[in-house]
Amino acid sequence: MIIFAYIQKNMEQKKRVKFVNKERTQFLKTLKQRVDQYFIDNNIDKQANGAMIFKSVVLLSMYLLPLAALYIFNPMPGWAVIIGYIIAGFGVAGVGMGVMHDANHGAYSHNKFVNMILGGTLNILGGFDVNWRLQHNILHHTYTNITHVDEDIEQRLKMRWSPFFKWHPVQRYQHVYAFFAYCLATISWVLMKDYKQFFTYSRNGVSKASKSQYYWDLFKLIFFKVVYVVYMIILPIWYLDYSAGLIFGGFFLMHAIGGFVLSTVFQLAHVVEGAAFPMPNDKGEIENEWAIHQLQTTADFGHNNKLLTWYAGGLTHQIEHHIFRIFVIYIIRK
Repeated sequence: MIIFAYIQKNMEQKKRVKFVNKERTQFLKTLKQRVDQYFIDNNIDKQANGAMIFKSVVLLSMYLLPLAALYIFNPMPGWAVIIGYIIAGFGVAGVGMGVMHDANHGAYSHNKFVNMILGGTLNILGGFDVNWRLQHNILHHTYTNITHVDEDIEQRLKMRWSPFFKWHPVQRYQHVYAFFAYCLATISWVLMKDYKQFFTYSRNGVSKASKSQYYWDLFKLIFFKVVYVVYMIILPIWYLDYSAGLIFGGFFLMHAIGGFVLSTVFQLAHVVEGAAFPMPNDKGEIENEWAIHQLQTTADFGHNNKLLTWYAGGLTHQIEHHIFRIFVIYIIRK
């Protein structure tokens, strides 16, 4: 299997990264045959079933209903507003892990339109699904834990996730301040990250959009961001007459919870003891089969915690997810 990507950051020139299966291993082919046969033998559909649909309704309700209550039961007491934002925060993480994630992998439904609609739920969370598919499906899932390519381990706010980044003395306390930084993850995504990613991916070739598609995606990015700010901030303050302090406070609290949960789940899957951080050789090669690379750079956790597995969309089984992006649906069925 040969896969290519562009490396830009901290590199003098663009290089291609490719996986070279020098051992001619049949690991992925054999594993795929056995898993496919399991689904056939047990008459299991690889896409979502009724339990998944029910979970989607629950998680979307956790996010949408507390926000709708601001409008329906206006005015609400301050304590009720804050509780609503707390619930919505867990809804942000839940929808992110268990609804839009599967849909943007094409794993939720056989119907591409259904996947597009449910994948687009990221836009009502304040993100942008076009960027997410490029960053997550291509850069992260293909080049997992490869420094300067997998953006999920990029160094931000003095956070060092790869041994190939420069070490700073303050990072001896990273195990303490990391959890505070996690709380900023989704709000930085909403306010800055999407814009930076959109233009970066267009320049460096990660996005293959045509000129017309580029402008359409740019319009959608701006449109969804404006709609998000309007229903999340502007209307509650200027139309519903809630205090700015209450709305901004609840907004940041919601994102702090969502960012904390999402970041913690990611770190448990890739930035833990035992996870590898391979680097390409001088020829830009990762001397391994892609599937074995996924085993080496990914970790499972919390297998026996049924509630966590349900809430996290099966991402506690991260190795299976990385090798089989549809596998998360099977875990939920069990």
